[in-house]
Order: sequence, then C-alpha cells, then structure tokens
Amino acid sequence: MRLVSWNVNGLRACAGKGFMESMLSLDADAICLQEIKLQKHQFTFDMEGYEVFLNPAKRAGYSGTAIYTRVKPISVAYGIGIEEHDQEGRVITAEFEKFYLVCCYTPNSQDGLRRLDYRMTWEDAFHAYLKALEEKKCVILCGDLNVAHKEIDLKNPKTNHMNPGFTDKEREKLTSLLNDGFIDTFRHFYPDAAGQYSWWSYIGGARARNAGWRIDYFLASDALKDALKDAKIHQSIMGSDHCPVSLELNL
Repeated sequence: MRLVSWNVNGLRACAGKGFMESMLSLDADAICLQEIKLQKHQFTFDMEGYEVFLNPAKRAGYSGTAIYTRVKPISVAYGIGIEEHDQEGRVITAEFEKFYLVCCYTPNSQDGLRRLDYRMTWEDAFHAYLKALEEKKCVILCGDLNVAHKEIDLKNPKTNHMNPGFTDKEREKLTSLLNDGFIDTFRHFYPDAAGQYSWWSYIGGARARNAGWRIDYFLASDALKDALKDAKIHQSIMGSDHCPVSLELNL
C-alpha cells in the first residue's frame, strides 16, 4: 500500500502546475493534502478511481485538508472534536481495516511566535486525539507538521533556532509524540540522510540551493513497524513550496 502526503499551498494553483499528473505518477492508494485553500463549492479536482473527502477552513482561501482514496474508508471524521481547534479544517481521519489515516496541517507559530501559545494548546489536544484513536487500532499520521525535528532536518539550524518551526517547544512536542509510541518513518529508514527537505522558502532561490526544511512527515504507530517498507521525499516534484512525501507498507 502506498500513501502520499503533500502540502499543495493552494490546490487551484497547484493544479495549474501539474498536480494531477504528479499524483497519478505516484500511483498512491491514498493521497492526503494540506493547505487546499478552497471551499467545497470550489472543488473541481476529481481524479478517476478516487473518492475524495474535504475539510475546508471556515475562512475562505485559508488552510484546509483533503484525502483522496482508492480504498473505501470504513468511516471519515473531520477535526478532533474540539470546537476551538476545528475552525481551520486542519484534520481529516479516514478509518481503514487495519489503521486510521490522519491527515494533518499543524498550525504555524507565525512571525514573532505570536501563535506559539495556541500551537502548544493544539499540540496537547492533538496528541490526546491520536492516542485515543490508537486505543482502537493503529494510527498513521501524515502531513505538514510545521516543525523540523532535529538539526539534520533543516539547512541552517543555528540561524533558525527559535524561529517558527524550530523552537525548542515545538521540537519537544514532536519528541513527546515519538516517545509515546510513534515512528518517524523517514528517519526509521534513513537516520543519517542529510539534505532531505520537503519545504523551501520562495525567497532567495532557496529550492535551487536546497536550503530547506523537513517539516512534512509520515508517523506510524510502533505496532506497524514490521509493515513499513519504505519512506520517500519526492524533491523533484514541483508545484508548491513543499514537495510530496510518501510511505509504503506491506499490510
């Protein structure tokens, strides 16, 4: 089974830059998107063979998530069941026979860390949500988690320390999740791989210089460890300031 996640930074914009062709080339069983930036009435991006589920933000042109799947889910849930956190369309959970697939777009702490306190509240609530799911069956979490975990996960860790996405608090929250029964699947296969990034600023030719950050992830319950086959970062695929990441499993 192949799963793909991509922050498209506006699905309509990405669709004009080869989105459909890229996704079809990856031949995924399920595709999770973040930052779709559209409402349901604006959605015109069906793909043959896939059913699609959308969770748009209440605010137009902002945030939002989607899941395309070739395998019919047992159930689909939107948000995490807390009104404070469910206004921005950041989470979709699709239940399959052997696992829950959670598509997530984690809130950015923003310039000046003005949203860091909210981010910490979100992190705790989301962690609890994942662990509650895991009491029922295994969980695969994917998406733009808006944090580079270790220094190896971004080009310039020293100059970016305490910037949004690389604060000690944000990194500690991811560490906490990994210590509580989840696997960073890319690092599981490639613990020492440097220069493997999934997001690059549009400023200063960062992508051409590969001055990026790895902030897009597939995390999996420890119980799925033996089913993991490979995890990839598809840096050659353009169309967004992020690139897709993928996970292959034998289930």
